[in-house]
Formats: sequence, C-alpha cells, structure tokens
Amino acid sequence: MNNTPELLAAAYIDHLTYERRLSPLTCKSYARDICALLQHLSIDDLNQVQTLNIRQVIAQLHGKGLGGRSLARMLSAWRGFYNFLIRKHGLQHNPCHAVRVPKSPQKLPHALSPDEATRLLEFSVENILMARDRAMFELFYSSGLRLAELTQLRPVDVHFAEGTIRVLGKGGKARIVPVGECALQSLTAWLELRLRLIKPDVTALFLSQRGDAISMRAIAYRLKSRARQQGLHQNVHPHVLRHSFASHVLQSSGDLRAVQEMLGHAHITSTQVYTHLDFQHLTKIYDAAHPRAKKKN
Repeated sequence: MNNTPELLAAAYIDHLTYERRLSPLTCKSYARDICALLQHLSIDDLNQVQTLNIRQVIAQLHGKGLGGRSLARMLSAWRGFYNFLIRKHGLQHNPCHAVRVPKSPQKLPHALSPDEATRLLEFSVENILMARDRAMFELFYSSGLRLAELTQLRPVDVHFAEGTIRVLGKGGKARIVPVGECALQSLTAWLELRLRLIKPDVTALFLSQRGDAISMRAIAYRLKSRARQQGLHQNVHPHVLRHSFASHVLQSSGDLRAVQEMLGHAHITSTQVYTHLDFQHLTKIYDAAHPRAKKKN
C-alpha cells in the first residue's frame, strides 16, 4: 500500500457514502472513530498494525473514560475499515478480529409516565411553529421514531387512509409504522400550514422557520424547551419519547415482536434491553405463547 492512512480512511468513507449509501450521520460517526484510531497509532503502514497495537489503543481510550458500548462501536468501525483495506488495497490481515472490549453496565434511558407524556403533548397551538412542534412530538411518541428518521420524512410518506407512515431506518431499511389518531390530526393541521413556509425543491415534512428542512439539533432544542414549559424537569429529548413509546406499548400489549418491528430493531435483544424487560416477564410471554411450553397433566 502506497497511500497514507489518512487517504485510505478517506477512501473508506467515500465507499460508505457512495457505494453503500449509508446516512451522512453514520458516515460521520465512522470517520470520527477511524480518526481516533489513526491518532493513537504510531505506525504509518497500516499493514504493520498488530492485534497488540489495537488492544493498546482500546486500553488508552478506556483509561480516558470511554465505556464498553462506545469502544465496541469504535472497534466495529475499525474492523470494517480493515476489511475494506483487505478487499480493495491488498492488506494481509485484520488486527481487530481477536480484540474484545471491556463490558460496561447498560444504562437505560428514562421513560416518561403516560401522564407525563400527556402533559408534554397537551399545549395550545398559538402559531405555525407550535403547530409543527406538536406534530413532530406527537409523531415521536405515537410511532417511536428515531430523530434521524423523523428528519428524513416527506409528506408522501404519510398515509392518512391507512393510518401509517413509511420510515427509512438504519442501513436504508424501510418499514411501515402505525400512527395514532392524535398524531394524524396534528399532522393534518401542520400540513395545511406548511405551505406558508416551504421553499422550492424542499421535500422535508418538517420545516424550519426559513422554509428549509429542520435540523436534528433544532428539534431536540424545541422538545427540551417545550418539556420545561410543560413542567417536566427531566432532560426530555427525542430518544426519551422513543423509549416511552416502546415501554408503554409493551406494557399494554406484551407483544415483544410487534414492538421490535415498530422500532426497526434488527435483533430482538436490542428490544429486550430497550424496553427494560426482565427475565420473568419474558418467561411469561414464552409460557403463554409456545405450544410446548406448558406441562401436560
């Protein structure tokens, strides 16, 4: 390999962006993680990096306070980078394969109670931006969307007759998610007002005051500000509404698979952690559902 590590890293990010078509946010995360690796390595030739070097970088980052989940994400990015170099640039081995990261305790996001969620969403709409905010917040709580998923929505993704929206999730995977009546009413009111703001060629469902697609940072700020105005003193951000959606639906239905589908989780283990299910509850679901779970008399 004649290219510098920095050029190879840039080539990998281009591969993720233009060939695999990952989201800009995901590509930015990969770029940040690979940059951290290159900064900690003192080897110019990536072909000379050994497993011991990777373990030393992990140890250094862990010593600086990074937890197991952050390190696992970074290690995954490094593995992908090296696999790319093996395929495209003749690298001989992947030094990340045998590396493990220290485990850290799982921290679950706070979920609002149903009463707190109702208090958050029940505010009077006095202007066009408040109408937009109510539609956004109702949709978060109604359908359990990720922040990035909400910003990518277009009006054509909302199907009022079926009461659903088409969501583009992680990895470009589309899913159909139900929308509650309150959210549909708020969306109807917003769409009537949206025409006053929209600029030509803007397709986003939710707009800024200038008529452009609203940013993720602006959404998070508006939600946090609204929560304070409604008397909720905890840090309310979009992920809290997603978690509240999952918790409340699961508590009412007990249908873990349905919640997994609505959240867009690839693996049910993610849903188990996300909805703070305990083992006894899982056992009850199994006993009630599996045809051979019950003992015969």
